[in-house]
Amino acid sequence: MALSCHLRALTLCLTPTIPRSHFNSISLPSTPHQPRYYTQNLTRPAQIYRSTSTDPYLNLSIEHHLLQRSHPDSTVLFLYTNRPSVVIGRNQNPWLEVNLHALRQGLPPPPRPLPTPSPPSQNLPQPKPIEQASRNDPPIALVRRRSGGGTVFHDAGNANWSVICPPPAFDRDKHAEMVVRALRRLLSTSASASPGKKKKVRVNERHDIVMDDDDHLDEEGVGGRVTKSTFKVSGSAYKLTRSRSLHHGTCLLASENLGRVGRLLRSPAEGYIKARGVESVRSPIRNVGLRGDEFADAVVREFRSMYGNADGREVFVGEEEALANEEVVKGLRELTSPDWVFGQTPLFTFSTHPTEDDPRERPEMAHKLPEKFQAQFTVRHGEIQAASVSGLEYHYAVDDASQDVILSNAMVEQRLHHIKDWRSTLRQASPVPVDAEGVGEWLNHMFGIQTLSHNSGGAMAEAVIKAISDTAVGRFLDRHH
Repeated sequence: MALSCHLRALTLCLTPTIPRSHFNSISLPSTPHQPRYYTQNLTRPAQIYRSTSTDPYLNLSIEHHLLQRSHPDSTVLFLYTNRPSVVIGRNQNPWLEVNLHALRQGLPPPPRPLPTPSPPSQNLPQPKPIEQASRNDPPIALVRRRSGGGTVFHDAGNANWSVICPPPAFDRDKHAEMVVRALRRLLSTSASASPGKKKKVRVNERHDIVMDDDDHLDEEGVGGRVTKSTFKVSGSAYKLTRSRSLHHGTCLLASENLGRVGRLLRSPAEGYIKARGVESVRSPIRNVGLRGDEFADAVVREFRSMYGNADGREVFVGEEEALANEEVVKGLRELTSPDWVFGQTPLFTFSTHPTEDDPRERPEMAHKLPEKFQAQFTVRHGEIQAASVSGLEYHYAVDDASQDVILSNAMVEQRLHHIKDWRSTLRQASPVPVDAEGVGEWLNHMFGIQTLSHNSGGAMAEAVIKAISDTAVGRFLDRHH
């Protein structure tokens, strides 16, 4: 009983003595007999934690708990790796930043290699590499973090680091430079580094970590001249409170999905949306070419060299011990709520045509749309606050303008992320039969909705819940609802 009470309170003791060789991986599992209380160290001057979970919602909830509960004068290092996820900033717009349709389709396996070609005499057609897109591919998690900054993609080849410190000690470059020193040390001794190739990592003026590669061929170079190119390998975001400061970042180490990131982070609705939130700044990206365990070990060494009082053992945090903490679970429920993921979106306007507030030229729309079709929605916190839809084709001889007004008014107060199919939504909003097939399909594409004819169809809120409920953390939340 006493153990159970301590577990709930998460009054945690140190991990038992473990040989240093066991610390080579950030995915070290806890044993059933080993005490798993991870926050007894919260009062230490310097603390080091590594998560063994790959759940993005849980890892960000552990991080938030450390931010809230660690001693105000302490400095904390937290390292973790997430399963495939797209993580947007606190003040960003998922409909603008993310291809939601591609997100819910999941990541297909890498293309199959071509088979050995048949002899030309057989004159057989050669198959092309296939990138299978199975409906069984798990959807990619969509996460809204509590810090600012832009949208990033996480996977097993992408390490995440976080430093929490007192506000007077906060500096946007201080701990990014710590990571740079770790990378430089690794690159200087890495067996994968080719002789003669110069790869320099540094913190740029935007506080990102970039790699200057002298061996990259500049496509605009004359005569195939080799020139220096710069790639982003780590981005940062921040959360500042009265008593604590959080600086966390990513580091692209060996992701197999770099070629897919551009598609995931390019919304088809981008040309039609004007948002008040923070928009991401796109940059060329590249893997550093290191393993996750060696990166984590190197960052820990640099952290220890900065904070000589970081003499405690590295504490490995698993899902079981994290989910025993009520505050972590409370934060987890918030992050996994569709009303957090979508409902925290700042005010934005979607418009098919130039307006006084947004005079940009719009992308060409699908030819199957009615010639006079126009739509404009003002959305705040995921709720449609104003709507104007015109140019639809009604089946009866009616005053189209009056019907447009009635239909538009019926759209107000609908939650954008709860709409399951724009075709049925438009038909239900119209007082008379209306041809909504083409317009509805186009709006479904714009807002990432898959119709129920697909196995993963339905509203975006349902898609987020499904992506969570199919995981161990999701099943825990279902059992403890």
